[in-house]
Amino acid sequence: MSITATHELTPETSTGRPGRLILLNGTSSSGKSSIAEQLLATLDGAWFHLPVDRFHSLRARREWTDETFLPVFQRTVLGFHRAVAGMAAAGNDVVVDHILGERWRLEDCLTVFQGLPVLFVGIRCSLAELERRERDRGNRTVGRAAIQFPLVHQHGRYDVEVDSEHNTPEECAARIRDRLHQAPPTAFDELRSAHGFLAVD
Repeated sequence: MSITATHELTPETSTGRPGRLILLNGTSSSGKSSIAEQLLATLDGAWFHLPVDRFHSLRARREWTDETFLPVFQRTVLGFHRAVAGMAAAGNDVVVDHILGERWRLEDCLTVFQGLPVLFVGIRCSLAELERRERDRGNRTVGRAAIQFPLVHQHGRYDVEVDSEHNTPEECAARIRDRLHQAPPTAFDELRSAHGFLAVD
């Protein structure tokens, strides 16, 4: 495909609507990336996969202390949320691969994604299976999933949940696709109310 340089946007550039967000939330090694790949392969249109890990991998390598790294880490996550929102605001459909293991991450998403249609998806997997995957893959920090496991789903509301331990990525993606084409998502609005956010018209 060849794109000729132009100084004007085509009429088709604007979709007239914000893009849709499919927000996959689960621990490390829960299968989010594999499910996202299946969604991109089977959903209609030009969907993008934006994983938070990719943003962390783009950061310069330094010898950080815990004290100096924490604000850098947090700014990376906050910037990731705004990059996702910017893609969606331009009319792009996005599959977001995230770990909402702390309250501030979720609350920032609730703020930054205001006005965007967010299908909130919980990726469930037992701790024993997560630990097995960490050991077998060899490229994951062993013990990370155990730290995240009691935290990542504690907010308690999703539009749809999938079991990545007993279902293939293809089966999980199919369940998410089915929910996407049903009634509008409500989980983020419910969470905004639960967290005391004022409604925005």
